[in-house]
Amino acid sequence: MSDSEPDNDLLDFLRQHFSKASIASVPETKVLEGAEYVYHNSIDVALDSQSTIAAAAMIYEQMQKKQYSTKTWQSHDFHPQALDASTVDFIFTMDLLNFSFWSENDEEERFAIEYQGKRCTGYKSLVAALQRALEEGIPITSSDFWQSEDECTIDVLRHVFRSATAEEIPLLRERFDCLQEAGEVLYEKYQCSFTKCIEAANHSAAALVNLLAENFTCFNDVFPYENRKNVRFLKRAQICVADLWAAFDGKGYGEFHDIDGLTIFADYRVPQILNSLGCLWYSPLLQSAVNQKKVIESGHSWELQIRGCSIWCVELIRREILRKHPDANINAILIDFFLYDLMKEREAAGQEDIPHHRTRSIWY
Repeated sequence: MSDSEPDNDLLDFLRQHFSKASIASVPETKVLEGAEYVYHNSIDVALDSQSTIAAAAMIYEQMQKKQYSTKTWQSHDFHPQALDASTVDFIFTMDLLNFSFWSENDEEERFAIEYQGKRCTGYKSLVAALQRALEEGIPITSSDFWQSEDECTIDVLRHVFRSATAEEIPLLRERFDCLQEAGEVLYEKYQCSFTKCIEAANHSAAALVNLLAENFTCFNDVFPYENRKNVRFLKRAQICVADLWAAFDGKGYGEFHDIDGLTIFADYRVPQILNSLGCLWYSPLLQSAVNQKKVIESGHSWELQIRGCSIWCVELIRREILRKHPDANINAILIDFFLYDLMKEREAAGQEDIPHHRTRSIWY
């Protein structure tokens, strides 16, 4: 064989080697990578380094004081307590429908669910509505139910989400479509069970996030930004995995060896609290739009900057906490849970001095 001729045996060996290496590669969601790109190319949202460092110290101190952990998840009103497949089904249903609860109406007039003597709004209204439906014998968490054109209708879903006020739940039709699509995908690919999706991910949080985004269009939260065609936010896909991890305390259906690789879930409340803490700064035009509660269209540059910079900001907070406290048992998920609860506490106490941005979409 001359020097100019290819060594086919060597080429075959290399092909097999790199093919195996590719198969064995660690899954990545690429959410953090996209968020960093948005941050570096953002002109309307900026991060304040000193406020971020101060926020990291406050967050760590408060999380230690409140003993924040996965167990905090089960302490929330109406979250399921059973450590079995019924909770898996509940969480999947919940995160299929976990989006867009904000209202332009006053607190007394906005969409709300009355359940067990409490009036619930926002995310809690979703959890309460699902629990109420199950008590009424409506199998709202069953994919078999979602597939039945006779049983699962838009009117049935309207009944499930019947409000204590005159305002209907936002995007009811879109929620109905999410359930129908999920039912079809589970039937065609996963033996009608979300537990099969979890098994397919082989205890990888990133793999399960990617599986959700690739197989269910309603989880594929991806947008073009500047010169990048696909910036992945994957809010609901990530929070679905995080909810499993928290509900099962990192065991059984919630066991993921790479859970610390997930980011925060870019929505309304985390940007709001980061803005309140001085970590996120908005351009005058954007700040004015937020203060006036103007609707920002889904996919608008402002919205993508808010979401991307929020993810990157909390990543810097996480790194700062671990720099000061290397042994801290902390990740972006727990920081997200804490910041969300903190903002809701401030809201309940009338300390919501800065509004959240308004974007109506299925992504959050």
